[in-house]
Amino acid sequence: MIHTDRKNRARIGMVASMTVFGSIGLLVRNIPLPSAEIALYRAVLALLLLGGVLLRKRQKTHQSLIPPKRDLLLLFASGAAMGFNWILLFEAYRYTTVSTATLSYYFAPVLVTVISPLLFRERLNARQIVCFVVSTVGVVLLTGISAVSQRELLGIALGLSAACLYASVVLINKGLGEGDPIVRTAVQFFSAIIVLTPYVLLTGGMSLSGVTGIGWICLLCVGLLHTGVTYCVYFSSLRGISGQEAAILSYIDPLVAVLLSVFVLGEAISLLQIVGGILILGASAVNEFSHDK
Repeated sequence: MIHTDRKNRARIGMVASMTVFGSIGLLVRNIPLPSAEIALYRAVLALLLLGGVLLRKRQKTHQSLIPPKRDLLLLFASGAAMGFNWILLFEAYRYTTVSTATLSYYFAPVLVTVISPLLFRERLNARQIVCFVVSTVGVVLLTGISAVSQRELLGIALGLSAACLYASVVLINKGLGEGDPIVRTAVQFFSAIIVLTPYVLLTGGMSLSGVTGIGWICLLCVGLLHTGVTYCVYFSSLRGISGQEAAILSYIDPLVAVLLSVFVLGEAISLLQIVGGILILGASAVNEFSHDK
């Protein structure tokens, strides 16, 4: 009974996390700041929250939470990639619809599968090759095959670029040893801050004075709720459910993003783009499930 309750709590936590992640595009649209600044403040706010969690955890366990030195370099590299990944994704939201940007972004899992054999000597089977081809066709359909504007194409390109950086974060993390996922995430946020701070200062500086009440609420939600709190819930939930169930529930994220884009923001999505999105998500799902067998 206790095991069942723990699993149910983990499942609820995963659903809640994916739902929150899926709504981030809606909030970013209401923050009147450059994408780089939003990414920086997101990392700062999340690190402050995770720092409090880790400090309390250290006081309870009396153990050092610093990762091994061999992992620190990889964590800093993945943190830097994570920061610029956020910038590209937030920029994609500005140039195309939230649904299109999100679906473009979900090309990342298939990219990881294709690149992994080159880095980790993993075998690429026929199913994975088919998934890559199908997902690529989905990207082509998502662009509308010349039916979209240059602005929208730029948004899709930014979403795909963000997917490439996210894939690099996943690949770098695959090279890490065992460790506390929350500690790792905190180090990555710290790295993102180190990289993004000079970038923001060199490309326009800080402009928080122009943020209104709604903008502040959205910014705090993106940093504290959508990143700090939700990352903690997400990592805790992963420990209580199987990899396959986690993969299935992760597709709540793009589903929520598409629904909010269409029904809340009133953004249009064509039948061709819907088919393209289904191909991307479907191929990514089949690819992930094949790893769990």
